[in-house]
Parts: sequence; C-alpha cells; structure tokens
Amino acid sequence: MPTTPKVHGHRTTPENRSARKASIAALAGSTIEYYEFGVYGYLSVTISPLFFPGGNATAALLSTLAVFGSSFLIRPLGGILLGRLGDRIGRRAVLLFTVIGMGAATALTGLLPTYSAAGLAAPLGLLIVRLLQGFFAGGEVTGAAAYVAESAPAGRRGFLGGFTPMGVALGGALAATCAGVVSGVLTEEQMAAWGWRIPFLCSIPLIVVSLVVRNKLEDTKAFEEAKQNHRLAKAPLREVLGSHGKPTLKVIALSFGQNAGYWVGLVFMNIYLTQNLGYDKNAVFWIIAAVNLVMGLLMPMFGGLSDRKGRKFVLLVGFLGYVVLVLPTMMLMDTGNVWLACLAMFVLAIPFPIVQSVGYPTYAEQFPTRVRYTGLSLSFNIGTILGGGLTPYVATWLISTTGTLLAPGYLLIGAGVISLLTLLVTRETAYTELT
Repeated sequence: MPTTPKVHGHRTTPENRSARKASIAALAGSTIEYYEFGVYGYLSVTISPLFFPGGNATAALLSTLAVFGSSFLIRPLGGILLGRLGDRIGRRAVLLFTVIGMGAATALTGLLPTYSAAGLAAPLGLLIVRLLQGFFAGGEVTGAAAYVAESAPAGRRGFLGGFTPMGVALGGALAATCAGVVSGVLTEEQMAAWGWRIPFLCSIPLIVVSLVVRNKLEDTKAFEEAKQNHRLAKAPLREVLGSHGKPTLKVIALSFGQNAGYWVGLVFMNIYLTQNLGYDKNAVFWIIAAVNLVMGLLMPMFGGLSDRKGRKFVLLVGFLGYVVLVLPTMMLMDTGNVWLACLAMFVLAIPFPIVQSVGYPTYAEQFPTRVRYTGLSLSFNIGTILGGGLTPYVATWLISTTGTLLAPGYLLIGAGVISLLTLLVTRETAYTELT
C-alpha cells in the first residue's frame, strides 16, 4: 500500500489556516442546505393536509413528498450551471451565491399561503420554492466538497472533508430540534395554523452566519494556478461527459447509496416511526436530533481514518453496515417501545457518519481541478435524485401498496449493494495528489 503523504500535523501554517477556514465555511453551508431539507421532511406529515387537502392522509403525504422530490430533479441543472461558473470564474463567488439562494428559498417556504387561503396557488407556490431551493442546492455541498479538497494539505483531505457532511448532520439535528421545540410548545391546532412556519423562517439567522464565514474566503490555490496557467476548461460539462465518463458513473452509484442511507435511514424514519408505527412526534424529533448530533461529531474522525486506511476500506465498512443493520433495526422499532426504537435509530445510524464523511472527499478526488466542480455537481446530484429525491416517496408508496412495513429496508439494502459493487472498480485516491 502506498505510504500516506507527510503533513505538517496541526502546526499553524498559512496552508493549514486556509484549510480550516474552508472546512468551517463548508460546514456552515451544508448545515443550511440540510436544515431546510430536514425541516421539510420532518414536517411533511404536518403540512401535507395544509397544501393537499382531500381527506386521504396517505395521498396528501405522497403529494407532499412528490413536491419534495421535485427539488431534487432540478439539482443537476443547478449543478451544471453553477458548476460551470465555479470552474470558470472561481469557487468563492458561487459558494456565496448558493448559500443566499438556498436560505432565501427556505424562508419563502415559511411565508407561503396554504390551500384554504389561496387554493391551487398554494401547492404551486410550494413547488416553485422547492425548485428554487433544489437549483441552488445543486451547487452547494458539491462546491463545498471541491473547495475543501483543494484547500486541504496532503494527507488531511479525509479529516477536513469530514466537516462538510458534519454540516449535513448538524443541519438535520437543528431541523429536528426546531421542529421538536415548536411542536412541543404549541398545540396541534396552532402548529397547523401558523406554527409550522417558524422552523422555515429560522433559516434566516443561519444565512447571516454563513455569509459572514464565507465572505472571508479566497479562491483555492489549485484553482488560481489553473487560471494563471490557462488550464481552465472552456466547456466543463462537455469535457466531463467526453473524458470523465467512468468517474461520473462511479460517483453516481456511490452517492446513490450514500443518499439512500440518509434519506431512508434518517429522514424517512421520522415518517415511518410517526405515521406507520404511531410513535409520539415530539419523542421522534428528539431522537432524530440526538442521532444527528452524535453522528455528526464522529465524521471528522472517520474522515481521518480514511486518510490512514484508505477511502475504499472505510466506505466498504459503511455501506456493508447499512445492508446488514437496516432490517433488524426496523424490526426493533416495531416493538412499540420508544426506548427500543431510540436504540434502533442509533444502531441504524452507525454507518451514516462513515459513509458521509468519506464520500465527499472521495468524489472530489475523482475529477481534475479544471472540471472538479462541474463533474462532482453533475454526478453527485444525479445520485441524490435516485437516493434522496425519490426514496421517501417510493418508501411510502411501497408500504401503502404492499402492506409490508419492512419495504423501505429492502430499498436501502439495494442501494447499499449497488454502492458496494461500485467500490470494487473504484480506484483508491487517499494517497494521491490532486491534479
């Protein structure tokens, strides 16, 4: 096995300071992105009859999840356009743009009229803001992952790259906490009348914090060198499709499993525990908040482990964990005991920090600097559609049509197996320099 590159440890060098700033900025942006997606997912049971009334709770929930999925469908378009800008004019400007756009779309969701006030204009407005949010999200976490990978010293890309998905977990924890506090303080009638708006509007202070952090960034040394040496791609998308087809397909398959683990294993489990198994909403919110927080804090550790043991080995352990753990933990959730359900959620979430923390640096390492933003955004966002945008809808539909509560588990197993097979043909990148 190749030796790990020598690094300056934790010494305060300009390179290390820049890398730390990059990782904190990435954490802030991904926190906003997944806070909004988490809030929508956690409150979907509450808001579904407000935008899609009709008396059939399952049909209303499916409609709400379909709108949820629509924001994922537009992500590749956002990734292509924003990725092109990132590869042509620089990472910093685009990352400022994405965080403003995502936060604004989230806040607008909390200002929308419901069906009783605006009729068909209400679900249409919900669809529009979801599409806007998805467009900006298409260039957010992938741009952050590219930025951190290019800023990190040799041998530290995994550790520092773990802060990007830490924002995924912290965003989910904040979303569940906010939803839990609001729903715990207010009655169900108050939640339906106006309380559901509060978690969406709480994104505004998150935007301010992210802007303050990101405004201090400079473009990466790798991008500046490519720009000075006239090595920037004139048509990044065409170059990705023409010269980097295999890495693109591999990242799609790996990110499919990664996203299925998050959206089935955490976000959908809120619906599963409350709607299908009848657990108290407030208890489930707090369980999910605790799971997200604990797992998020573990991510840099697993990222650092991949710097030493290799990306492929650590990802193998993570995806295999999903395949093995999902069915037993779902059975444990179905016992009716909230403490056993809590234990099951923590066990099911064990692969989450492993896959998330190692996935992002691995994907960034598959593409050269000249097309990294575009290649990563295109491939990851397609995997996000398959593993994130469609899975909550498909999981709910599978339960309603088959009557089998374990159906979402088989969905996650299938995604995990696809990712495991893809790892067999994916090159090890932990010990190589970025090109």
